[in-house]
Amino acid sequence: MKSEDKRTNSRQSARRRFLKRSAALAGLAAVGGIRPARGQDFLSKLPPLPDPKERTDYVPEDLVPKEHVLRDPWTGEMMRDEAGDLVVDWTGTPQWEAYRKNVRAAGGPRYGPEKDTRLYGVRSRYVTAHRLGSDGGSGLGFSGIPTAPNTTKVHFPTQGTPLHSQMGIITPSGLHFLDEHGEVPEIDPREHRLTIFGMVDRPLTLTMDELMDLPSVSRIHTVECNSNGTTTYRNRLEPWATAGHVFMELSCSEWTGVLLSTLFEMVGVKKGAKWFQASAVDEYNQSWSIPMWKAMDDAMVAYGQNGEPVRPEQGFPLRLLLPGFQGTMNIKRLRRIKITDEVTLFHRMYTEQFPDNKITWFRMEMPPKSCILRPSGGQQLTRRGFYEIRGVAWSGGGKIRRVEVSVDGGKTWKDAEIQGPVHSKAHTRFVFPWRWNGEEVIIASRCTDERGSTQPTSAEFAKHQGVDLDTLMTRGSNRINITQPWKIDREGRVTNAVFSI
Repeated sequence: MKSEDKRTNSRQSARRRFLKRSAALAGLAAVGGIRPARGQDFLSKLPPLPDPKERTDYVPEDLVPKEHVLRDPWTGEMMRDEAGDLVVDWTGTPQWEAYRKNVRAAGGPRYGPEKDTRLYGVRSRYVTAHRLGSDGGSGLGFSGIPTAPNTTKVHFPTQGTPLHSQMGIITPSGLHFLDEHGEVPEIDPREHRLTIFGMVDRPLTLTMDELMDLPSVSRIHTVECNSNGTTTYRNRLEPWATAGHVFMELSCSEWTGVLLSTLFEMVGVKKGAKWFQASAVDEYNQSWSIPMWKAMDDAMVAYGQNGEPVRPEQGFPLRLLLPGFQGTMNIKRLRRIKITDEVTLFHRMYTEQFPDNKITWFRMEMPPKSCILRPSGGQQLTRRGFYEIRGVAWSGGGKIRRVEVSVDGGKTWKDAEIQGPVHSKAHTRFVFPWRWNGEEVIIASRCTDERGSTQPTSAEFAKHQGVDLDTLMTRGSNRINITQPWKIDREGRVTNAVFSI
């Protein structure tokens, strides 16, 4: 351990001892257990608090470097988050550098920024795209801007993909969204096993080496959380929201592994089997029931992502991949698959209830969605004239067959050009030539997949849900796939215009 780390740990330990002793003494004093010492304050014998200027877990507002505070591009006022705290870009400050050295990001210091820098090289310092965070230990705040880190051990981190910064259809592994339900364990692949049992003729347990010796495939697919784009997230409704804030739980990667149908042929599935249950090796031990038809279609167990082993935060050494199904079903750190004729009751998200009390069972596929990435929220048009509108579309129901763009607030729609390659259940690029005349305008896109499902407007979606638009705005919904409009004002500023189309 470096001397600087020792000093930091010493200060943090002193702080914890101070708080514990103060709380204990205060409790005793409250019940008459101790009396104040005459002629001296008992607190004087306790270790002094660390210098606020040296702390990395919390920075008082008066010590925040004002030049790093983000300001409203229109009013010039310092921005604050929903808790009233300043929104600060800590990059390059002493606090940020100290945090980097003591990083406790998901996966621990082994997979922190310092390690990645040494293994994978360094981006240009002018490239600043990073995941958008909502946990206290990642160093990223709700706004997606690095914030003062704390020393609390966070068990449920969420970090979103900066979709607005993406070029092409592939999400870099380091920018793939992260949604964990527990600590990311360190798993030795030499010790890891995958067991398939239940209604099979030949139960099977495979090592990672044995699994990697089997026939393999590489396919490009999205992984998307069922809450991606939900209007219950405050950032989703903010005028300053970027495409990354709107669709932060979405990524697209090249996945390499073994088709589940290959493994099921090896074990011999018995007649009458309708479901398989997948479970993980981590502390959350999540388990889902998945219909057998999915296993025989395109499901796979993946050990590779974007040309490298799946990263720990994405399920190393092995994860289940169910193209098009909601992300939480794509079990990370896969260890067991049980083939059965019934649904496990260890999960609750099998139904969706509508206001008329009708219930839809087993809605697992994600609906068609699209989003214009350029121009989009947080960006600026600098001149009148020609622009290429471009974005991505995707669907859990298959390939994207059509994308339309509106540049008049949804009054008319025109076909955009779909650019190849067009993969099933993956990001698909589209472009649309457009000339801006300098007037205020609202632009948006909508897509249709190969099944004929079309992305609805907000009014159409609300009608389908049996609610009015105001209710949809406050209640939200999973699998929400309304069009995402962007407003461009006369100054060229682009802002979120959700629910305007």
